[in-house]
Amino acid sequence: MNPTTGMQKGDLAAAPADTHGAISKKTVELDGVSVTEVTFGVGAKWSKDLKPDMGTESCELPHVALVLSGTLHVVMDDGSEDEFGPHNVMLLPPGHDAWSVGDEPCTFVEFSRGNDLYS
Repeated sequence: MNPTTGMQKGDLAAAPADTHGAISKKTVELDGVSVTEVTFGVGAKWSKDLKPDMGTESCELPHVALVLSGTLHVVMDDGSEDEFGPHNVMLLPPGHDAWSVGDEPCTFVEFSRGNDLYS
C-alpha cells in the first residue's frame, strides 16, 4: 500500500485459481475487501460443484458482483429467482443456488467485505 495515497492494486489475472468442478475463483485481497473473479463454466451449478465442499444445503455467503459475460440463474431458498447477465450488478443475500445458463460460461467480479455484512 502506498502510505501517502492509500491506493492499492491487485492483479486478478495473476491470482491462483481455486477450482471446484466447473467453477473457478481467483481472489485478490485488498485492505478491507476481497475481489474475486468467479467463472461458472458451461453446465456449472453451485449445488453440484461447490455444495460438496461447503457442507451446507445452499450457498450461505453474501455476494455483491458485476457480471462481465454469460448469464447466471439464481434461486433463493424462499423460491424467488432471477437471471443476471452482462453489465448487471447483483446483490445476493445468503441462502441461494446458482448456475450458468446456455452454452457460454458466466464470469462475474465479486466485491466482498466478508460475512460481516450479514452477521
